[in-house]
Amino acid sequence: MQRSLEVILNALPSLYLGAITTLQLTIVSILLGLVLGSVLAILRLSPSRLVRLGAIAYIDFFRGTPLLAQLFMIYFGLPSLLQGMGIGLKFNQWTAAIFALSLNGAAYIAEIVRAGIQSIELGQREASQSLGLGPLQTLRYVVFPQAFRRMIPPLGNEFISRLKDTSLVAVIGFEELLRRGQLVVAQTYRAFEIYFAVALVYLLLTLLSSQFFSFLERWMNPVEKLKRQALRVHEQES
Repeated sequence: MQRSLEVILNALPSLYLGAITTLQLTIVSILLGLVLGSVLAILRLSPSRLVRLGAIAYIDFFRGTPLLAQLFMIYFGLPSLLQGMGIGLKFNQWTAAIFALSLNGAAYIAEIVRAGIQSIELGQREASQSLGLGPLQTLRYVVFPQAFRRMIPPLGNEFISRLKDTSLVAVIGFEELLRRGQLVVAQTYRAFEIYFAVALVYLLLTLLSSQFFSFLERWMNPVEKLKRQALRVHEQES
């Protein structure tokens, strides 16, 4: 038991670096996925049938195929394809991981954003347009701020799923948390202790992420905002 604890403690510095890399990879891919997913959601709601079909095709492809296959396609397949066309482009592990996670995540985030936009009452959009706001202005100033609050819980779930999905990029040698664990196992031959420690670190990251999004949801709740404002006024009067 003491030996197992010693092995885990010695592995913690390496696992810590892996956890930081995992968080960075998750945050960057979620932000890029949110931008692309928002564009896809708007295209998905376009009055043009051709545009809608293009967005649906993208979403269905990335939601309907394994992330690991997409990662291999980007890291191994795309450079090979481009090389056959005379273009010498090769992705490093970080770039391939970001591309795969962002493109895959955008398909899921697009549906979250679309559902959030459609949850806002049609009357609000009609009232905004009657006041002279165009469709994009209505989306920016009226619909999206309200929809974003409703999107926070599913976006939190997507963040946690994306965090765990980063473990897949270990197969291309990217040194995130799981890959760091594999390297430590190769040195110590203590697979159970190290992978147990890796699992605990993932659990800690998911719990902290869940708490953060719960706080963000409460903080953006209009009722909670009114309570905070009332509390500040009360403190000033006191």
